[in-house]
Formats: sequence, structure tokens, C-alpha cells
Amino acid sequence: MIIAAGGGRRIGGPEALLCQGGKPLVSQMIDTMAEAGCVEVVVVLGAAAEQVRQTTDLSAATVVVNRAWGTGVGSSIRAGLAALTDETIEAVVVVPVDMPGLTAVAVRRVAALPYPDVLACATYDGLRGYPMLFGRRHWSGIATLASADVGARPYLLAHKDQIVDIACDSVADGSRIDSPELMALYGLSIPEQRVGV
Repeated sequence: MIIAAGGGRRIGGPEALLCQGGKPLVSQMIDTMAEAGCVEVVVVLGAAAEQVRQTTDLSAATVVVNRAWGTGVGSSIRAGLAALTDETIEAVVVVPVDMPGLTAVAVRRVAALPYPDVLACATYDGLRGYPMLFGRRHWSGIATLASADVGARPYLLAHKDQIVDIACDSVADGSRIDSPELMALYGLSIPEQRVGV
């Protein structure tokens, strides 16, 4: 699941419109998830959803539009989980779109335990980050507790003893793009937004 719904207040435009070298970051993330072996990729859009659909090839993913994206990442996680209707899927890898240093190796590493009762998080310098892996047995609890801009954090805190930490420092960059300075550092840009989108 790729969360690409935020308005990008701190970076000057919707996260789903971020481009690197002319290629939309959401397309790169879809490719990364597919390369990692994810059998289904769900992209949760929100801000500028129609512009993203018109300018990005999303044919390799299931697209969900979170109309309540302005309430924070919690509603996007709920929308993404609700779209996973295939009952044979036992776990979901969750990543944000604003993470250009993510690699398929890191996704594979975190997704190596695809069991219904798993909770796993990548770590960078000992701090938890993305990708995260949520087993199916946790989905309803995560959806219930996911709120505002803290997403799954309340559920993860309540189940911290069950989380498997997986070091990804050596295989990925865990930075998320949350400032114009980081955008410049990673060579990212946001195309002009269309009025009314």
C-alpha cells in the first residue's frame, strides 16, 4: 500500500505530484513494490487525485481516492485497508510516497514475514520508520485507532512488544521529504497544480 494522499503543506504541493528526473515518485514507488514481489499494489490518492490520474500511469495498481485526505494519514490507511478485499492476502506492506530512497530490497526485507499476526517496522539508526508490515489480524484494530497525522502509531504503541524491528540502514534511505531543502537535495520537483483539481 502506497500512501500518496497528503497535501504537502510543507513542500509546496501534493506529495503524489512529486517528480524525480521527470518521473512521478508514485510511479517509482509502484515499480519498487512490484520489484519487491508485492502481489497487489494499492495507491491511496487524495490531494490533486484527478491530476495524478491524468499525468501518471497507475495501471499497475489499484487506485483508491481518500476524499477525507485533509484529516490526516489515518483516514488514508483506513481507505487502503478497506480496498484489500482479497482474503488470501495475509499481510500488507505500507509505505509513504515521499520516500525517494526506499528500495525493493528494504521492502522485501520487511515483507519477509507475511503472516496474519505479524507487525514489523523498518529501522534506521535504531528509529522505526517505513516500510511497515501489518498482518491481517491487526487490520481492524489499526483501522479503528488510526487517526489524524499519527496514522497507525496508537495501535503500534499499544502492541509495541509484538513489533519485529528490521534494520534497513544498509539497504535504503529512510528519509521522508518534508521540506523544500530535502526536495532540492533529492532533485525533486512538483509540477504546477491545475486550478480546480
